[in-house]
Parts: sequence; C-alpha cells; structure tokens
Amino acid sequence: MFLFLLIAMVVVVAAVTLAVIGGGDQPVLPEAAPDRLVDPLPLTRPVGRADVETLRLPLGLRGYRMAEVDDVLGRLGAELAERDARIAELEAALAGAQATAVSSPDLFEKPGEESGR
Repeated sequence: MFLFLLIAMVVVVAAVTLAVIGGGDQPVLPEAAPDRLVDPLPLTRPVGRADVETLRLPLGLRGYRMAEVDDVLGRLGAELAERDARIAELEAALAGAQATAVSSPDLFEKPGEESGR
C-alpha cells in the first residue's frame, strides 16, 4: 500500500510540474503588459466629465504611481484654470453688453415719438 501511495504521489507531482512548466512550444502565460496609463486624457480636445470618470490610474508597488498622478492632476488643473478664465471673460463681456443695453435708447420707439408711456 505504501508503494502505491508513493507512486501516485510521484505521478501527481510530475503532472503538476509539467502543467506549470508547459511542455509545449507555446508559452503558458502571455507576456504581461507594462502597468502604465492605458487611456490617457485626450490631447486634441478639452477633458470632459466622461474622460475623468473612465480614467483609471495604474498601481505601483506602494499605491499609485506618483508621476502618473501628478501628470493627470496637472493637466486637469490647467484645463480648469483655462475654463475659469474663459468663464470670467464671458461674464465680463455679458455684463458690458447688459450695461450698454440699459443705457441705450429704447429700440422699440419710432423716431420722432415721445416716450410718454
């Protein structure tokens, strides 16, 4: 009985070893892709909400890769600053247009009529 268990154990160990090593020409495991930012933020258009929601930062040995996170946060910060400046510019233009409209004469009055409303 001991001899049978010994032979069975040798056969199982040999089968597992061959399965792990992969006795054929094809590799058992495919090459692992490097763990880098796969889907970077678009360079040809402004970053949108969907871009930020689908962004997945790669993990490093002790958390996220600092260089990748710094790049993404720097890009987002620059785009937000650009949008804030554009919004301020448009609000100033709107305030100027409103001030001009209030101080201008009534556009619905016909020339020669008095404004006696």
